[in-house]
Amino acid sequence: MSDVASDPTVQVCAGDPEAGPVREVIDATTVRLGEHTDVQRLLPRLGRRMVGAWCFVDTYGPDDIADEPGMQVAPHPHTGLQTVSWLVDGEVHHRDSVGSDQVVRAGELGLMTAGHGIAHSEQSPDPHSPLLQGAQLWVALPEAERDIEPRFEHHTDLPVVTDRGLSATVLLGEFAGAVSPGRTHSPLAGVDVSVSRGADVLLPLQRDWEYAVLTVSGHPDVADGELDPGALLYLGCGRDEVRLRAGSDHDRLLLIGGAPFDEKIVMFWNFIGRSSREIESFREQWQDEIAGSGPGTPRFGAVPGYEGDPLPSPELPAAGRLRPRGRVERRRS
Repeated sequence: MSDVASDPTVQVCAGDPEAGPVREVIDATTVRLGEHTDVQRLLPRLGRRMVGAWCFVDTYGPDDIADEPGMQVAPHPHTGLQTVSWLVDGEVHHRDSVGSDQVVRAGELGLMTAGHGIAHSEQSPDPHSPLLQGAQLWVALPEAERDIEPRFEHHTDLPVVTDRGLSATVLLGEFAGAVSPGRTHSPLAGVDVSVSRGADVLLPLQRDWEYAVLTVSGHPDVADGELDPGALLYLGCGRDEVRLRAGSDHDRLLLIGGAPFDEKIVMFWNFIGRSSREIESFREQWQDEIAGSGPGTPRFGAVPGYEGDPLPSPELPAAGRLRPRGRVERRRS
């Protein structure tokens, strides 16, 4: 998935996590994705840019698309990150410039590693399910591996941890001794957690990691407070466990976490880099490619099978705004 805004804000991330446990609720903002889909953006936000290496979180739905085209996102580029596609309902047809052509369905992991550079599109297939709901998350790649060859992984058999009224699918990384088959490049966890009415469980955490939870449905009580659907609760570091109590017949949430990501990064549109010059170069190469004037070996490449034009990059912001800053730095007046 992409940030397709024509005037994206400059988003910068750097590692400086809270030293101990916190309970910080982050509300979403609505962003239009493509022509037909609104998403709720939770990360990055002013004052809270990352959770471990997770640097971008969008949720969407549940949307009734029975008589609609559904998701329609034209080819667009990425660098320096992994995209994690996770569906609760429906399916999305993924195509990319390394030749991947895959329909990803609810409960399956679509993991795209951009590395040096990749282009991809995302569409609801025709025909498609009447409901569409899911999350799109990005993971920043560390310096040593941010220029690796791009790839796409599709995993349908993911590990599940169960306990009294709890079912936890490990979509990426490690949780409670279970490890996802998706390849990662930093210590992290992404877990789809469901609890039934009456459940009262302790989710095991790693003390030196930072965590957040996102409510998908229901009103679970997490760390001694009820959460509304769509809210992101940042938990900070320093916890060995967090208490989760069901608040309805079926509560569902996403748990994300990881070792604090200490590198400073600059995020603009769908690019992650380390400097203004890098971002400018990525944008210039993409614009040259879609204009047909790129080099003999393109950084991003074309997306086979997609009918339509790729997305052009928005204009760069004013000089001086593309610079690495601290993850909790406040906007200057």
